[in-house]
Amino acid sequence: MSFLGNLIWLIFGGLIAGLGYIIGGILMCITIVGIPFGVQAMRLGVAVMTPFGKEVLPAGRQTSLKILFDVIWILLFGWEIAMAHLTFAAILAITIVGLPFAKQHLKLIPVALFPFNQHLEAIS
Repeated sequence: MSFLGNLIWLIFGGLIAGLGYIIGGILMCITIVGIPFGVQAMRLGVAVMTPFGKEVLPAGRQTSLKILFDVIWILLFGWEIAMAHLTFAAILAITIVGLPFAKQHLKLIPVALFPFNQHLEAIS
């Protein structure tokens, strides 16, 4: 079932959204300061391409550096990405067919807000 969900997701915008994150991440990697944020943006892009069959998990040990990077991420990029996922979830939740896709957008919000301390991992 997750293969079919991911396929439909990719056709109807997941591929474009994922590529947008990846291209943005590559552009952030131009500066040395932007490299950690660019890497997280690219990870988020890969996660956005295939969200079905994955769950949000903590990304290991929390450190003060990860927390600082998350705060900077939220202030510069994260809140906008989270609001976009929330908006798309609200639009998709209007129809019964869109509910599984709205659920995926809601699942991506914590990863969009805290990419250094959250990640998507395949369910086994």
